[in-house]
Amino acid sequence: MFKTHELNGKVAFVTGASSGIGRRAAETLAAAGATVVLAARRYDRLVEVAGQIGQTTGQFALPVVCDVTQPAQVDAAVNEAVQECGRIDILVNAAGVGILKPAPALSQADFDLMLDVNLRGVFTVTQRVAREMQRQGQGGVVINLPGSMGRAVMANAAGYCASKWGVVGLTKALATDLKRYGIRFSLLYLGGVDTPFWDGIDMRIQRDKMLTVDDAAQAIVYAVSQTGAAVVNELVLQPESHQV
Repeated sequence: MFKTHELNGKVAFVTGASSGIGRRAAETLAAAGATVVLAARRYDRLVEVAGQIGQTTGQFALPVVCDVTQPAQVDAAVNEAVQECGRIDILVNAAGVGILKPAPALSQADFDLMLDVNLRGVFTVTQRVAREMQRQGQGGVVINLPGSMGRAVMANAAGYCASKWGVVGLTKALATDLKRYGIRFSLLYLGGVDTPFWDGIDMRIQRDKMLTVDDAAQAIVYAVSQTGAAVVNELVLQPESHQV
């Protein structure tokens, strides 16, 4: 990981920052010069990530406990971020959960959990951060990650696809509501990414042919680094084995 200065002076709030795409996105944003707020449920893991970021990039990283399904925790995390870092310029909604089962076997609890984390969680965090961006009056960038199953369907993924397609509609509506405030939204349709998401999935998959978390993180940094009036509306990134 190399150190750049593209994002000097920016503050990035990253959910799901304790592992997977969220963690690597936070590390890569810090390497690009951003101050990073690490938000997730496990404080001990966040402290570890913050220490690693400090050692490798020299950047300050703030760990904050945040379950995206709990509005009070979201409010507290955003308030702490603003108090400690002064502002929020970038939001990366990387928290997510996936349960892949045939639709007849998917329980109501499974379905509700995916909607709560993947869709309602994105709305809750984005709404709260967007209010702060409005107050600041200098715009901001929001990155949402519907993934490949936000634009295509797959067997055993009815609930997961429902939550991710919901993110797409939500994002486009939010962009319409908030463009007057200079808040830009990017949808990243990343193909299969080799993360702990797949550890408990009982399917035949070839993780060695998936995208890496580095691929995902570089795409996120690219999207948030656009200057002037430019915005990455949508970006599709697939492994070589899944080209169009």
